[in-house]
Amino acid sequence: MLTNVSLVTLWVTDQDSAKRFYIDVLGFVEGTDVSMGDGFRWVTVRAPDHPELQVTMMVPGPPLEPDVAEAIRRSLAAGRMGGFGLTTDDCHGDYERLRALGVEFPQPPSDRPYGIEAVMRDNQGNWLVLVENKPYDGGEFPHA
Repeated sequence: MLTNVSLVTLWVTDQDSAKRFYIDVLGFVEGTDVSMGDGFRWVTVRAPDHPELQVTMMVPGPPLEPDVAEAIRRSLAAGRMGGFGLTTDDCHGDYERLRALGVEFPQPPSDRPYGIEAVMRDNQGNWLVLVENKPYDGGEFPHA
């Protein structure tokens, strides 16, 4: 039986820089950092209180087709690559703290039916959603 998601992939162009950003700026902790031969390096980070989910920082390349790897690099360079969501208990406070550290926010904290949401970019061009959840029953978004 499947029990949970344990690994998500985040595309980066510089594993060292990405690792520093996630650890030094966002407060993640190192998971794994090993060279596996043929220039391949396996780098993961995770939230301090959630060892069950690691984020692997992958450089676009083999086994991806060259045109797919190039499309990912272009999306990162344009700051348009999707990342993942982060939960916070203080969206406004984290927004101010992270902005002071130089993090770019295309969208400042905004009230949504499900909570307060801000959108930021990591130092690689990935978009991350920062959400302070609130009780929500789905009623404001009708289902088809």
